[in-house]
Amino acid sequence: MATATATASRLAVLAPRTLPPAPGRRRHAPAPGCAPSRPRALSAAPRGRVLCLAAPAPAAASTIDAGQDRLQKVPISNIRNFCIIAHIDHGKSTLADKLLELTGTVQKREMKEQFLDNMDLERERGITIKLQAARMRYIMNKEPYCLNLIDTPGHVDFSYEVSRSLAACEGALLVVDASQGVEAQTLANVYLALENNLEIIPVLNKIDLPGAEPDRVAQEIEEIIGLDCSDAIRCSAKEGIGIIEILDALVTKIPPPKDTSKDPLRALIFDSYYDPYRGVIVYFRVIDGSIKKGDKICFMANGKEYVADEIGVLSPNQMQVDELYAGEVGYLSASIRSVADARVGDTITHYSKKAASALPGYSEATPMVFCGLFPIDADQFEELREALEKLQLNDAALKFEPESSSAMGFGFRCGFLGLLHMEIVQERLEREYNLNLIITAPSVVYHVICADGETVECSNPSLLPEPGKRRSIEEPYVKIEMLTPKDYIGPIMELAQDRRGEFKEMNFITESRAKIIYELPLAEMVGDFFDQLKSRSKGYASMEYSLVGYRESQLVKLDIQINGDPVEALSTIVHRDKAYSVGRALTQKLKELIPRQMFRVPIQACIGTKVIASEALSAIRKDVLSKCYGGDITRKKKLLKKQAEGKKRMKAIGRVDVPQEAFMAVLKLEKEVL
Repeated sequence: MATATATASRLAVLAPRTLPPAPGRRRHAPAPGCAPSRPRALSAAPRGRVLCLAAPAPAAASTIDAGQDRLQKVPISNIRNFCIIAHIDHGKSTLADKLLELTGTVQKREMKEQFLDNMDLERERGITIKLQAARMRYIMNKEPYCLNLIDTPGHVDFSYEVSRSLAACEGALLVVDASQGVEAQTLANVYLALENNLEIIPVLNKIDLPGAEPDRVAQEIEEIIGLDCSDAIRCSAKEGIGIIEILDALVTKIPPPKDTSKDPLRALIFDSYYDPYRGVIVYFRVIDGSIKKGDKICFMANGKEYVADEIGVLSPNQMQVDELYAGEVGYLSASIRSVADARVGDTITHYSKKAASALPGYSEATPMVFCGLFPIDADQFEELREALEKLQLNDAALKFEPESSSAMGFGFRCGFLGLLHMEIVQERLEREYNLNLIITAPSVVYHVICADGETVECSNPSLLPEPGKRRSIEEPYVKIEMLTPKDYIGPIMELAQDRRGEFKEMNFITESRAKIIYELPLAEMVGDFFDQLKSRSKGYASMEYSLVGYRESQLVKLDIQINGDPVEALSTIVHRDKAYSVGRALTQKLKELIPRQMFRVPIQACIGTKVIASEALSAIRKDVLSKCYGGDITRKKKLLKKQAEGKKRMKAIGRVDVPQEAFMAVLKLEKEVL
């Protein structure tokens, strides 16, 4: 009996004990539909808030099983095409990951953060650069639904990617950070969605954060955007809260595509890329009709004909199917070798039964920022051309044309939607195509009104007509909307005024947040304006801009002369008020970088024939008096005079080679001072 009692007491010590609730705290049951979660540290969740951090609910188990059958066909009335739009860093990619996981599209063991962001560059920077498509299968009320998701970027420089995604959808999830609220790019993306007549479902993300204020943010959305947020979905993509509600809302609120499967085939190309083994791979949305494997197809823009060797869906990896019909999203491989044959926005139709008219496609992207791309090794010029053509297939907003420079040889003048876009293209060219590049300082397109009344577009200072042949120069202006907390209004207005901005209006969208609108030259914005905006507002301000037109300005061409010879590669177009400071900075930098010569080398910044800043490299002198130990002064004078004549003769015929390092350093400096 004693032995049994001792054994029982030992087991009682080893068994886990159930502690009574602490005073003032109640033990909560799991939320409906959620399995009990494992114990967590008390500090992991804010007090007074109950989080459901469990594995998928029983209701979602059938959905996960259904994810394995996502290639099975469903009626057109059960197809939903949607995209996710939001400001940068509001949780789009995390929400897309959770949707893929919960619908069983991606197995949990294969899951990783930013699953759809498949570029190394996207993972390193934590941003989405390319739109990505994924097909999911979801069971609701025992009825299977096909959900086609297109994930979109959030940065203003990639708005062209967003506009292409919206054209392939019937609805959009508007994701807003419950702690940060409505940002500038939130507004821009909503207006794009409204232009495409999409059904918008507001989602308040990150409600698990201690600083989350979903009620305030919902009121902000109603006041600023005008969307009804009475039934806005409150979720936390990271913790898995509210994901089932989002899936249900996609089914119930977004309309299905129109049933036009009997009409002649019309499919809209919304993206494409070049595969070295299979040629051009086309991503498309079937608008009318149907397409089968082996069909002979035609691209309506250029009339090229191909046979569809392989068609399939993106789920999110490529999975082959035999047929796609109206409303579905998929990919196509037809051994297309020429990158020019399958352009984004083109319409695919059957060769034998062509559609009467092509789809509207997309409006052309207008480049905002230009720069020169030159290979460091001149032998890589053709490789650079091929790389740009292949990259343009994947990035339709990129524009380029050949250019030559006396300093850097042959290269390309490229147009981009913004500075980040320029930076990403450069990195992709260097990483994906193993090119070593030099990039000139970013510039914009100017309109030059000539003396005879003709208007000439000029994106390169070397193309600017002579002062006597031009009447005036016009530069592009942008309307910039900045959203900021009220504490940073002063520093941000000071920044805009310093960049020649014209104040338009300011209004408080809420008690603590203001919207400030300025119009300022695009040339003043392509430098470090965005960095300065973030710095002065401690990261809280955001901006959105759009081109408003051209205006006449006091612009001049600033030339750099080295030993009297102009260096075209270092010429810039600047405002007259900034010419002196830019010229002084460039000449001082060049003095540090150019090696000394046997003769004196003047480095001058000029406007026309007028020198506004000057530095000089002193000559390397040989000590010709070293052998004169005493003696008559006339002997020394004779030797010095002979040396001076030699220096003068050298200066007349001498040529100064500016090293490549100097060009790269000065170009970097131009980006900072312009």
